[in-house]
Amino acid sequence: MRLNPFHCGLSRFRLICFVLGVIATVSPFASAAEHVTLKNGFELDCVRREIVGDKVRLYFAAEGSASAGVAADSVVRVETVVEVPEVVASVKMPGPVTITAAPTKEEMHEMLAHAGAQHNIDEDLLASVVRAESGGQARAVSRAGARGLMQLMPGTASAMGVDDAFRPDQNISGGTAYLDSLLTRYHNNVALALAAYNAGPGAVDKYHGVPPYRETREYVARVIREFNRRKQMAAALTAPTK
Repeated sequence: MRLNPFHCGLSRFRLICFVLGVIATVSPFASAAEHVTLKNGFELDCVRREIVGDKVRLYFAAEGSASAGVAADSVVRVETVVEVPEVVASVKMPGPVTITAAPTKEEMHEMLAHAGAQHNIDEDLLASVVRAESGGQARAVSRAGARGLMQLMPGTASAMGVDDAFRPDQNISGGTAYLDSLLTRYHNNVALALAAYNAGPGAVDKYHGVPPYRETREYVARVIREFNRRKQMAAALTAPTK
């Protein structure tokens, strides 16, 4: 069984995230958020903060969704960051890109969990790729012809045994299998595997690392940032409040 890169190398993964955060360029369409550092070492990304007595409540998504309370004196630093917004269903993008309805949250979780278990890849990494690729839209089509949740090109879809790239289960299965092959090819180097997923293995091999393409570097940084956000939110929700 191939070793799960997130099970044994999360500290190295976070280091990669920090380095990529320095080289990534901010999208002009990004929306503001806040990066909060706590005394206990946790680093959290939230959309807003609210002071309630001697505590600060951190909100992680839209109004009314998940939040966590921390002691006000436990916050040591707050930085403004940017987060690429998730594509909303039924929005038409500039050019020949049409996005339609997405699977439910429960359906998405089930498909990602199943594919992750099959290929020994962290479900949160797959969810982060889906968000970066299609915003969770099953019928997304890129200008280059990539299709579905994980934006499979026709040749890649065929090679991964995908008959219909617009079927969410097939698309996730094929995309996960392709990412698995890239992780194996680059010896579980997550940054290189993501770069190859975006720009192709040929570009990664040519430059012996993440290619100097703005789009690819932004993509890798965005996926890793989203993965870290998911892990940080999960940690904050399970951590005991004082």
